[in-house]
Order: sequence, then C-alpha cells, then structure tokens
Amino acid sequence: MNRFRAFIQAPIPIKEDYLVFGGEYRKTDLDFKEDIPFEYNRLESTQRIDATLGYIKKIKASNWRLAFRGGIRLTSNFERSLVQDDLIYIGAVYAINDVKQRDENGTVIGKPYRWIFGLVYTSTPGRNFPLPLINFFRKPNDTWSYTLGVPKTLLRYSFNDKHHLHAFASLDNHFANIQNNIRIDNVNRVGENISMTNVTLGLGYEFYFTDHLQYYLYVGHTVYNEYRIRDNNRDDVYVIENDNTWYIRSGLKFKI
Repeated sequence: MNRFRAFIQAPIPIKEDYLVFGGEYRKTDLDFKEDIPFEYNRLESTQRIDATLGYIKKIKASNWRLAFRGGIRLTSNFERSLVQDDLIYIGAVYAINDVKQRDENGTVIGKPYRWIFGLVYTSTPGRNFPLPLINFFRKPNDTWSYTLGVPKTLLRYSFNDKHHLHAFASLDNHFANIQNNIRIDNVNRVGENISMTNVTLGLGYEFYFTDHLQYYLYVGHTVYNEYRIRDNNRDDVYVIENDNTWYIRSGLKFKI
C-alpha cells in the first residue's frame, strides 16, 4: 500500500482571533497480489479532497479559546464524474485551554500546557453521531514534551532547536465511496464503500531547516491494520487486508 498526502492550513489573524482556511489531498494505492473475488482494478486507487473553513475565538480575560470548523470532502475511486455519495460534510467544535507564561521579551517560560476538547462529525454512511476528541500537551522543560490523545500520542525529545526525536502511537483511517458499487462473487454481496483503519507504533525524527521549514521521517509498525469493503450500514462485505505491516512516512512541512 502506498499513500500520498498534501495539506495546507492558512490562519488569518483578526485581532486576537483567527480565520483558518484548510485544504487536504490524499491518494491511496493498493497492490493486489492474489486472486480476489471482484474487479480489483476498480479499487487500485482512491482519492480524497477536503476543503474546510475554521474560526478560532479567544475568550476575553482567560486562556480559553473556542474553535469551529466546517467543510466538504470528496472521496471516491472516481471512475466517472462526481455522484452524491462521493460528497461528505464535515463539522467540528473545540474548546482549547492554552496556558503559556512569557517573560518581558515574549519568550515562553515555565511549563506550558494545552487541553483540547472537541466533537467531530462527518456524514460518513453508517456514522450518524459525532466522535469525541480529547488531547493534552505538556512541556516540562526545554528538552522533553509529550502529547496524550487521539489521533496521536507522542513523547518528544529535543536535542536542540533543529533536531527532535519522538516515539509515537497513532490512529489513522480512510474512507472512500465506490462508484457503481462492486459485487463480491464468493458471497454474492455488494460493496458500497472502502475503508481503512490502522494503529501504528513507531519513532519519528524532525529536522528544522528554518523556524518554519521542517523535514520529517516516521518509521513504525502497525499493531492493528485492516482494509475492508463495506456496505452503507458499516457491515463488512470483504476484508482486503488485515496483516500488520511496516510503516514509513517522510516529507516536508512548512509551518507559520
């Protein structure tokens, strides 16, 4: 399995608040190496395109902020022009408590931490309820920091301002509509979408060329990995892959 991802988040300050434009593209390629009971060439590639708009509002005289995000997602094997089932709506609300002490020069001092509580909803078939999100970040000193939560938990060690190493556990998922559906011959059932879920443990390395330009390399191994075809009731129709595999991810990130 090969995956490509590109994303952008562009915050625009409005006094103490922010308007955030977001976009993401994902492409997932599957290599089918054995006989399977359907037209696998139709599912060798799926794509996802997200467009979102968010707003972050600071609560006066406190460390709290409220954030709202909405958008649309197109996700499919895209055999032909867009259909209604390719479109998914996205909505989320967050409460953020970001505590940082600064000296007279504006440099962060002490032990900063951040709580994020949220609810995330998508109109993915079979999921008619929002999912909770909780995340906690803490930096006890200049060398160590950690994040607890979903989709990623990590422990980070900083050698200096440029070199950083961390251990991580991450949850990732992917969903795509199957245009024209697909019939599974050996069970005489019809698949309407394809989904992936995996949990990965690994190590990561980050190098900052500048304060804003970063190279990253993550290497790990899945402890849970399943790629499956489902119907719109989220019932499994066919499991494509459920073997744990090695995971390698690398790229560049520009952060404002």
